[in-house]
Amino acid sequence: MDISIIIVNYRGWKALDECLESIDSIVSKTFSFETIIVDNCSNDGQFSVFKQKYPKFTFIQNSGNNGFSNGCNFGASIAKGNHFLFLNPDTKITLDALETLLKTAVSHTEIGILSCLQINENNVFYNQNNLFPALGRFFGISRSLFKKLNKVKLEKRFNNNNDLFYPDWVTGAVVFISREWFNKINGWNEDYWLYFEDVDLCCRIRKNGWKIKYTPVAKVVHIGGRSAQSNVTKAFIEYRMSQLYFYKKYHGTLNLQILKIYLLLKLLYNTNIYFWRFVFKKEKKKEAMEDINFMGRLFGMVLRYS
Repeated sequence: MDISIIIVNYRGWKALDECLESIDSIVSKTFSFETIIVDNCSNDGQFSVFKQKYPKFTFIQNSGNNGFSNGCNFGASIAKGNHFLFLNPDTKITLDALETLLKTAVSHTEIGILSCLQINENNVFYNQNNLFPALGRFFGISRSLFKKLNKVKLEKRFNNNNDLFYPDWVTGAVVFISREWFNKINGWNEDYWLYFEDVDLCCRIRKNGWKIKYTPVAKVVHIGGRSAQSNVTKAFIEYRMSQLYFYKKYHGTLNLQILKIYLLLKLLYNTNIYFWRFVFKKEKKKEAMEDINFMGRLFGMVLRYS
């Protein structure tokens, strides 16, 4: 088996249906592939429906909504392919894209992780000029200054006219990796429930001497944001918790504390806005109070994080 396509789903059946239809239409004479769908315990009655609708695919149920990384690792544990393609359920892929990813990975042995061009439903390209998160580029002024000082270097590095270019990391929506390298880095880090797990995966690939590459030759349609839409509040919390964990792991205690101070000040500022909205806008009182309570809850979580 050449490729195992692994998709993690949680109540995103509508988008998943379109994704699976695109895969189901692929017929290849040059490579073999399988499709594995891990359902993170949606418990909404759709699992059996989809299992019957797509009998060629392998559907497995997770023990709970254990997060994206856990679902990916669960799928990989039963995969048979020499390469894994981790794909978001809100994507659509073609034969040409699959073929290009496989050929590129096989012909460039220095590649640890490969991704490709992603466009949304309006045919707008996603920016893939990703640099690893760092405090020096975290704030607006410092980020603008960094880009200005390194403009020529960055333009050369992220040249879309090249068949390949080298970002620091690629999004988890489309991640192509060999089984060998996936096993060498022990797969996805399950300390992340959602967000930053893709950055962490690329960090570990880079630390082991392999390259992160992106090819604009292959194209995948990616709607985007569907995973977070099912529970916006939880997604927002998980983003901040994953961000704090990433900075702690890769940038040390001092940078973590600076980030915490920044986030706490930002939460206080937002709480102040919601407070005055509560005072002066009667029609927004309920909504404002919910926002104030949420800011307070998140403030406590950030404050206690260590």
